Amino acid sequence: MELTDLFNGNALSAVDAKGRLSVPAFIRSVIERRSDAKAVVIGTQEASPCLNAYDRSYAAILYRENERRRLAEEAADPLAHQARARRTFGMTEDVPYDTSGRIILPPMLRRKGRIEDLALFVGMGGTFEIWNPRLALEQGDEDLREIAAWRLEERGIAL
Repeated sequence: MELTDLFNGNALSAVDAKGRLSVPAFIRSVIERRSDAKAVVIGTQEASPCLNAYDRSYAAILYRENERRRLAEEAADPLAHQARARRTFGMTEDVPYDTSGRIILPPMLRRKGRIEDLALFVGMGGTFEIWNPRLALEQGDEDLREIAAWRLEERGIAL
């Protein structure tokens, strides 16, 4: 599968007490071009305290990447592949969205991503991240901090 439609951009979405939020239009448009399902697959991120998400068809790309890494690393650390596979496929949930783009963020993933009242969506090409914007402000990536600060200031939220 060659990716011709990529997740580009960022947006901030309010999250209610039940974990309901709107998936931004820039995300939905890519999902709907890449997949027949109006759903996002949400999981944990390997290196950052955020969630990683993508359309259903992207799972095949992740499987191929995991297999490539397994073959390259198996002799050195056979347990690393199992941990990566669990994180990539076991720590995910398939979350459909309605016609207005609303989802309910699964409680376990909401807790893992430390998502509270706001969710910052950041395009990553083949995937996108979902951040607690306050956590994003604490990260070492200057661009991520700038995106989070700008989106929070745009909403009139003090930093």
